[in-house]
Amino acid sequence: MKLLKNLVAVMSVFSVAGATAAQNEPAPIAVAVTVDTSKPGPQIDRHIFGQFIEHLGRVVYDGIWVGEKSAIPNILGYRKDVVDALKKLHIPVIRWPGGCFADQYDWRDGIGPRAMRPQRINVLWGNVPEDNSFGTHEFLNFAELIGADAYVSGNMGSMTPHHMAEWLEYMTYSQKSSLTDERRRNGRDKPWQVRYFGVGNEVWGCGGDMRAEYAADVTRRYSLYLNAAPGQEMIKVASGPGANAAGYEAFTEVMMRNAGLFVGNAFQALSLHYYTFLTAPDENVATIVKDQPPPAQISAVGFSRTDWSSVLHGAMGMDQVINTMSAIMDRYDPKKSVALFIDEWGDAPAYKSEAGAILPDHQNNLLDAEVAALTLNIFQRHSDRVKMANITLMINAGQSMILTNKEKMLLTPTYHVFDMYQAFQDATPFPVAVSGPHYADDSGFSLPAVDIAAARGVDGKLYLALVNLDPSRSADVSTNLVGAAHGKVLSGPSMDTHNTFDAPQTIHPVPFAGTNIGGGNVAFILPAKSVAVVAIE
Repeated sequence: MKLLKNLVAVMSVFSVAGATAAQNEPAPIAVAVTVDTSKPGPQIDRHIFGQFIEHLGRVVYDGIWVGEKSAIPNILGYRKDVVDALKKLHIPVIRWPGGCFADQYDWRDGIGPRAMRPQRINVLWGNVPEDNSFGTHEFLNFAELIGADAYVSGNMGSMTPHHMAEWLEYMTYSQKSSLTDERRRNGRDKPWQVRYFGVGNEVWGCGGDMRAEYAADVTRRYSLYLNAAPGQEMIKVASGPGANAAGYEAFTEVMMRNAGLFVGNAFQALSLHYYTFLTAPDENVATIVKDQPPPAQISAVGFSRTDWSSVLHGAMGMDQVINTMSAIMDRYDPKKSVALFIDEWGDAPAYKSEAGAILPDHQNNLLDAEVAALTLNIFQRHSDRVKMANITLMINAGQSMILTNKEKMLLTPTYHVFDMYQAFQDATPFPVAVSGPHYADDSGFSLPAVDIAAARGVDGKLYLALVNLDPSRSADVSTNLVGAAHGKVLSGPSMDTHNTFDAPQTIHPVPFAGTNIGGGNVAFILPAKSVAVVAIE
């Protein structure tokens, strides 16, 4: 009876937002959850909630940077509405300037008086003009403004080691030199802290089209000249494989064997790029090989149930890739001294580009929220090795947190997931056993109907993240936990529910609570196609 009352209460909330009324839904599925709080895992590094910005479309210009003279309210040229929204997320780290843009970027183009900076052609993303008004100072000051660590991607594709080392000296050294004097003349006396530095980006592709053995040698060569300033700690990030390209296992093997921490201190972290494509029921990873036609894509509004399943199936393939890479890394690094950074991830490639876009610049919907939540749950389950992740991209392209249109701004379902998941930053995870049916559709997909992660937050509370993958059935979730459960849930009336500039509050989190069944155990009625985060007290 209590569960029925809870179901009615939850669905009445969603009916206000336009969700399907409870009486029109099929009967809930039954799911049993056991959290083993006696086996805490390695701390969840807050940097898995990182962001990525690149000079692509309207990510930087209009999205972040409008300039001090803009009629759009700004803080020293940065959009005030965007800054305020990002501060609320407590973003731990931002990666810049790319991505492929980094592989042709000359850092000297982006320093000095903006009116005197050279204009280039952004040949990577649309052959559009790049005026370099957002450069080193603008990025590092932006990271400081929102309270995030800086992750700078070095250009190993077309920049010399000497040139790259000079960039580090310009940014991070306090001692007097021609470069530090130049930085001071350009308006920054105190050096910045660059906590993470990428030794190349996608060296197997746009970052140099290198074979693994060559990439390992070049990484070692460049790394030799890239050193933290005295008194600063800097983690060097080697360019690892792209899981959507053939041979990511072999690439990982060679990088760890030939250039790892134990053979010259070349890097302390290895990157992985994993994107969610549409997948078939019998494949775990959509392998994209050169010279093959691009994979199928869907529209962000109006897609089918099969599309929903295909994208979620592709997102869950992240677990397989991390397992594979971790096993290889463990053979060379059993102490786990080298971290795994998934510094590009998201589902943008699954979507068709909107008119005029140069990367899938699509509406962000409830499916994106599910992909984000599933992926973050996977990262948390791999907290022993995964220490950073950066979603592609922060704003106006890819799986964005925010969309802007001139003076207007909206928060996406993905933003709301990151907001709800703040409780897991630096939390201590626990193993979770989920017993229940799979969600299946007529096209052959079969996925766990409910995915759950659990962790003890820094505030001492036990948190659960619950994702219902079934787009039509709610889940009757019983747990072995005792206490009161309160939090928020995100859902909507359709699989493609999204916010628009005319209706920016169509989808947003609403209060959500559990109930207690026999013995005081916590239980939930988790709505169909939903993401919830609750605290157990």
